Amino acid sequence: MQPHMDKKAFLARTILFKDLPLPYLEALSKVTYPKRYQKGEFIFHEGEEARGFYLVYEGRVKVFKQSPSGKEQIIHLLGPGEPFGEVAVFAGIDYPANASALTDCVLLYLPRKDFINLIRQEPALALNMLAVLSLRLRQFVSMVEALSLKEVSERLASYLLYRRQKEGEEFDLGMNKSQLASFLGTSPETISRLFGRLSRLGLIESKGRQVKILDHEGLSAVAAGLKPLGKI
Repeated sequence: MQPHMDKKAFLARTILFKDLPLPYLEALSKVTYPKRYQKGEFIFHEGEEARGFYLVYEGRVKVFKQSPSGKEQIIHLLGPGEPFGEVAVFAGIDYPANASALTDCVLLYLPRKDFINLIRQEPALALNMLAVLSLRLRQFVSMVEALSLKEVSERLASYLLYRRQKEGEEFDLGMNKSQLASFLGTSPETISRLFGRLSRLGLIESKGRQVKILDHEGLSAVAAGLKPLGKI
């Protein structure tokens, strides 16, 4: 276990288990245990039996599909407090995608059997799970809309604003430009050019994986298509 890891306090802060009565948080903490993964290590593969699901405690995780030719499409990029694999567990199906560690990370693993038993005892857990499933559906709809209707500059600006909302004006992308390009459905070269253009316009500062938002309103205009960046 991580030094000073307070599983109960951590679980209480997550979208899945917030507002859960203390006795159930204590029960959850007893059946939840940490797993460590190194950067690049697979957590599960598409088609693998879903015997449990995960919460990110430290680090970042990507959930992705891969074509027979090896082409990758990232579906979710996840950070601390966010669950993954829960849809398969709740539906009783195999994992529908792959998951791997973007960085060295620590995850909390919840076995399906123990979780289902707790749901039977505490209906609030099922309501929280429905809220998470609804969020996942909205994310999928947004991703399909972005990939089919928005310019790449709008997708990138929207993603940077999303990260700002979660983490503040300055944050670590937690991935390289190739991985971000895969998530946004474009090429690493295009992403690099866009970062350069956003920087020259004074909207962001970017150095390696570190990003600082300088002009929230200007970046919002790019995300809304009101401030085109021209041909990339």
